[in-house]
Amino acid sequence: MRKLGRCIAFALALLAAGAANASPRQHTYSPVPYASAATIIHLAKRGDITAEAQLGWMYAKGRGVPQNFYEAAHWYYLAAQRGHGGAQFELGLMYNKGEGLRRDFVLAYFWLNLSASQAIGDDRNFKAGIRDAVASKMTVEQVAVAQEMVTAWYQRR
Repeated sequence: MRKLGRCIAFALALLAAGAANASPRQHTYSPVPYASAATIIHLAKRGDITAEAQLGWMYAKGRGVPQNFYEAAHWYYLAAQRGHGGAQFELGLMYNKGEGLRRDFVLAYFWLNLSASQAIGDDRNFKAGIRDAVASKMTVEQVAVAQEMVTAWYQRR
């Protein structure tokens, strides 16, 4: 029994020493991400396009909400269909990888192309490069279909 008591005392001493040497961020609970999540969820449900895209990112990364690729795709889609370039890019990546929805290179190319068309400078080059990498996995016919979808999307706007 004495030996158990000494082991417990030793363990508590180690914990106390570790807590003294630890940075404050390691042991401090910060409700800020969760409070921010509640605000973003509220705004997204009211149709705020930026909040929809942000909520998609939060679900994709598991920041402030449980990670859920299906939910991420849902919120990205809502913002992407309304023209949010960042949401279009992320949705394209999700279609490319098959995260949260079925893998579909035509839809990946479609969303990535829309996103690249809005970007400028180095961002445009980067997004076009990702789009072209997806195109390298597609047939010529699939690329043509995706490009027709982009054209139709812009004509509806």
